[in-house]
Parts: sequence; structure tokens; C-alpha cells
Amino acid sequence: MSRIYYTTMESPVGTLRLVAEELGLRTVWFVRGRKDEKPDAEWKEDGAFFVEVIRQLNAYFAGELKEFEIPLLMLGTDFQKRVWKALLTIPYGETMSYGELAKKIGEPKAVRAVGAANGRNPIPIIVPCHRVIGSDGSLTGFGGGLENKKKLLELESMQRRLL
Repeated sequence: MSRIYYTTMESPVGTLRLVAEELGLRTVWFVRGRKDEKPDAEWKEDGAFFVEVIRQLNAYFAGELKEFEIPLLMLGTDFQKRVWKALLTIPYGETMSYGELAKKIGEPKAVRAVGAANGRNPIPIIVPCHRVIGSDGSLTGFGGGLENKKKLLELESMQRRLL
């Protein structure tokens, strides 16, 4: 079993805890959100391990980065991984409904399952689950809170208008 590393960083959407293994980033937690989980005792705190991840996140929050180039270690079921990979195809500054996402993965009747998989996305922001909205355009669940979802969408929307 490979060693697991973690660190925290401050961001415009609150404190984030980053968790990774040698193969890639596996988790981004909103420390003050509903996922206020503690690191396992065996994990090693090492900010140096996350220099590039933090650089890219800061560039994203500054509106200077539209696509992340970070190795990801997505741990989940095959269905969840299909949903998460589809999330990576939603363009910066755009949104998609849960129904559209279900169609995109070839499961048009699996809207609820897609919503559940979206809610279990372990790497929010980088795997942009915040870009998924209700079919009526409403903001729906987000592990970091709806206020942060709104902030992320506004950040991306403002940057697209400047292009």
C-alpha cells in the first residue's frame, strides 16, 4: 500500500484539505463543509508534496487557469468513475443538468444515480461537480455548500465574459 499524504490550503471558498498518493490526487475536502473529516493517523502531512496542486488551484481561483493538469486517483465504483470522467468534459464557465449528464454517459434514466455519484465526487473543483445544476437552472447540492458553488460558478462566468 502506498503512503498517503495530506496538507491544507486557504482558498476563496474556505480551507481545503488535499489528500494524495504517489499516483495522484485523491481527495479535496472542504474543511468547514459537511465533509469536515480528519486525516487518518497513518497519513503524512507534507505540504511540499502538493506544490503543483496548490499552484494550479491558486491560478484557477485567480482566473488564470481553465483546465487542471494534475494526476488524479479517482476511487469509486465503475459507475461513479464514468460520471466523474464526464464531469471533466463540462467546459469551464458552462453548466449541465443532471439529466444532460445522465444522457452524456449513456444512462438517460439514471438521473438520480448520476446525482448521487456527483455528490460523492472526492475531488471537487478540479473534477467540476459544481458545474452540474438542476434542470430548471437552480443550484442544487454541493459538498462545500451552495454559497461556495455559487462563488465557483460566478468566478468562471466572470472570466468567460472577459474573453
